[in-house]
Amino acid sequence: MTDASDRTARSTELPQPYLLFLGDTVEPGFAKTAYGLRDWAPDICTGEFALPSAKVSTGLPALNPAEARRAGARSLLIGVANSGGVLPESWVPALVEALEAGLDIVSGLHMRLAEVPALAEAAERLGRRLINVRHPPRGIKVGTGRKRTGMRLLTVGTDCALGKKYTALALARAFTARGIDNDFRATGQTGIMIAGGGIPMDAVVSDFEAGAAEMLSPDAAPEHWDVIEGQGSLFHPAYAAVSLGLLHGSQPDRIVVCHHPGRTQMLGTPGYDLPSVEEVIDLNIRIGSRTNPDIRCTGVSFNTAHLGEEEALELMAEESRRLGLPVADPIRGGEAFDRLVESCLG
Repeated sequence: MTDASDRTARSTELPQPYLLFLGDTVEPGFAKTAYGLRDWAPDICTGEFALPSAKVSTGLPALNPAEARRAGARSLLIGVANSGGVLPESWVPALVEALEAGLDIVSGLHMRLAEVPALAEAAERLGRRLINVRHPPRGIKVGTGRKRTGMRLLTVGTDCALGKKYTALALARAFTARGIDNDFRATGQTGIMIAGGGIPMDAVVSDFEAGAAEMLSPDAAPEHWDVIEGQGSLFHPAYAAVSLGLLHGSQPDRIVVCHHPGRTQMLGTPGYDLPSVEEVIDLNIRIGSRTNPDIRCTGVSFNTAHLGEEEALELMAEESRRLGLPVADPIRGGEAFDRLVESCLG
């Protein structure tokens, strides 16, 4: 039987709009992909589809696959990332139902959709696509270090999971609002689903990380900006490799450092202290200058979701004075974020 996944998963375009599938999920944290799409790309989300035992909801209209197809959906997107990234047997009948309703299936799980015989058979029979986002495209070459035309901004971090994607999305949206030609370049599964394309950098073999970043952000018009979603941290014991390849390959002209104030330990690695913002700026500039001598830091993005409004604003103002750079929370927006945007464009 032909592997429907391998035949089609390498496409750089995802079939939108989506019907968000929540499975039988009861833990909101596992539905972060669905929430990210709801928050950043509601215009490409037709509704949600969940099994009866599910306890989470995006608040979007509840539709079955046939209803979603009639409403314009082109694919069912698995909006949850469960432990281990496997596809439970309990989901299979609902996914087959989606295929039979005329929807492709988009997944960010580690497990390939075509590894499930019932899905592979149904996709082959119906001519539907099984699209695995967390698998890189074919033909990635080793990085060349060649300087490319256009402008590039990369979000980097003091740690993983603290706002690099949200910061890049917010900056890209702000650039667009100012009439600046730009593309958000996704490097992780949720970002790819939001953007409709990209490269999952955590699935690229290390020798090809820089080449993948070059492919992701090709030559462009001199005034065009690529706003590139960062991954990991140069200081993280587990994820520094992807951060380094992305930094060298993307050749950013600007970096914005993302930080979660109050976090003291690297996620998933007890005993490793979080670096300071200054250390992150210094190391990214020193290493990044290898492929772009003009790299510079133009601001800092704080994740202040755990703080009250007044406390967050005071902290960001104080850190901005101390660092001599704009410090803002892109979700809170406001004047601080406007200053960060202008600094990036300056």
